[in-house]
Amino acid sequence: MIESLKGKVKQAPELPGVYLLKDNNDRVIYVGKALSLRQRLRSYVAENEHMSPRLRSLQASLADLDFVVTDTEVEALILECNLIKEYRPRYNVTLKDDKDYPYLIITPELYPRLELMRLTQTGSRRARYEPFPGREEHRFGPFTDVRAVRETMQFIGSIFPLRRCRQPLHGEAVSGRPCLNYQMKRCLAPCRGENHVSPERYTKMVKQILLFLQGRYGELQKKLKNQMEEAAREQKFEEAAALRDRLHSLERVAGQQQKMNLNEDEADRDVLALGRHKNRSAVHLFQVRGGKLLSQDHFSLVGSEDVEDEEVIASFIKTYYNQVESVPQEVVVSDPPTDAELLERWLRVRADRKISLRVPRRGHLKKIVELARRNCMLRLEEEEQQRVRRTEQPLEELGRLVGLDAPPQRIEGYDISHLRGGQPVGAMVVFQQGEPAKEGYRRFNIRKAPAGDDYAALQEVLTRRAAQKDWPRPDLMIIDGGKGQLSSAREALDETDLQGVTLVALAKNPDQLFLEDSALPVRLASDNAMLQMLQRVRDEVHRFAISGHRRRKDRSSIHSQLEDIPGIGPFRRTALLEYFGSAENIKAASLDELTKIPGINNSLAALIQARLQGENEAAEKEQGGSNATT
Repeated sequence: MIESLKGKVKQAPELPGVYLLKDNNDRVIYVGKALSLRQRLRSYVAENEHMSPRLRSLQASLADLDFVVTDTEVEALILECNLIKEYRPRYNVTLKDDKDYPYLIITPELYPRLELMRLTQTGSRRARYEPFPGREEHRFGPFTDVRAVRETMQFIGSIFPLRRCRQPLHGEAVSGRPCLNYQMKRCLAPCRGENHVSPERYTKMVKQILLFLQGRYGELQKKLKNQMEEAAREQKFEEAAALRDRLHSLERVAGQQQKMNLNEDEADRDVLALGRHKNRSAVHLFQVRGGKLLSQDHFSLVGSEDVEDEEVIASFIKTYYNQVESVPQEVVVSDPPTDAELLERWLRVRADRKISLRVPRRGHLKKIVELARRNCMLRLEEEEQQRVRRTEQPLEELGRLVGLDAPPQRIEGYDISHLRGGQPVGAMVVFQQGEPAKEGYRRFNIRKAPAGDDYAALQEVLTRRAAQKDWPRPDLMIIDGGKGQLSSAREALDETDLQGVTLVALAKNPDQLFLEDSALPVRLASDNAMLQMLQRVRDEVHRFAISGHRRRKDRSSIHSQLEDIPGIGPFRRTALLEYFGSAENIKAASLDELTKIPGINNSLAALIQARLQGENEAAEKEQGGSNATT
């Protein structure tokens, strides 16, 4: 494979750009930039005895490559950041679970709201509001402590009367009687229309919230004080009192911030410190605004084991600042990043102003960096201790209990999900060294087992699993169920190459562990670490099986509905399902979205929309009539 790629590398130009390395399944496994694409790509197809284990593994997985030429290296860096964010390649240094980090969102509506959102929920969240012309979304994050984010939202809601309802508002009154929040003076009630509260007045409050979230407390305090004095002069005493209370609450928060410098410097800066402990690494972030510590976050990293510190900190800067809305005037780092000048130019493009990227060698900034690094190391050590208590010790106990010579490294969990026997789906999850290994998850659509026969369905799943010779052999298999499921699983595996694999079954209500060589189940205390680990495997495979069943049910439902629409044949039906992914997405799609599918024009899109949405309305009417009769 490498030899066949050498010819493709020779055709690459000696120009700046971005390259994408792919595996046998055409998945992007690495994204990088280069000043000269040809020279950089040569390093991936050349034989090198001193190549790191990470690069050796990357080369072994390499099956194809592609590249995009750019005019400048800064453009290449911008494109690299966007492609890493899109593909999340396996061999790039990235934030761990970065799509699950919470963000705070100011929605782009006429009367905006404050929402907590995770990137995995972007589609569903954004469907809850209609962007208003001239408004823009403001995003703050990512954060690593969702509890602190919720506390921030609660504090903002207590001092700023921002609306909480999700109904679309366009300036007309949609409710004659506002909700309880208005009675409690926690909402301005824009639902009563712009005659009650103008968009200008509401926007003024939203700007105050933006200042608060940006940590610009001094500027916000001045604005509130001026508004309070103006309201008092105009004898609007109730409004002045509300502004006074808001000002006092803000002063208490500002007074709690820790001073982070020694020179009375009130600059806005981010302090980034890289820490490593055993095979784990993380970056600790101090957000300093106006010379005071606004917040701190701890970001675990993946794919950084064999990577130099300079490249790790550079990768973090690209990943993190490609997601945040604003960049402070100064970014202070513990280690000099690779391509520091290029990164600084990229940050200036992102912020549209001058940004300084500094590596302090002495002075008060060096002390702040060391403080951030010390916090990072303490957090890593704490996480390592938790991991030992959560996984290593329970695995050792489990290995002794089931008679293994060593703690099980690869554990596979199995479950069956169906609704009254319809659309049954089997699921398999993989836990490697006590942690989920989602790349190994698999679903099995049950084809042969009789409807409703869980034992036969489980046997079909295990037989098909055992036929996969290239999958790693598990040390332990966990079945969701009791003694009957355990016996059925053993009967299925005895006729395969996995006949020697150890099996256990975990039943619920109450939780009981069934072993093959024991007639009675093992009862464990609810706070037992080994039981909690087994429960994580069982709950994860149960969740994975249910989601697979629902997906199969939705596809079956929408498949049958689409078959009844004239002009929708197998090709267009498959294209719709592949593009939208689910029945609900097709039903909710607009005409413009439907016409993006090859072969679907405006008239056919309108017919699809009318048929599917008409069936929804008929079902809702039928349900309503049934409820009324009841």
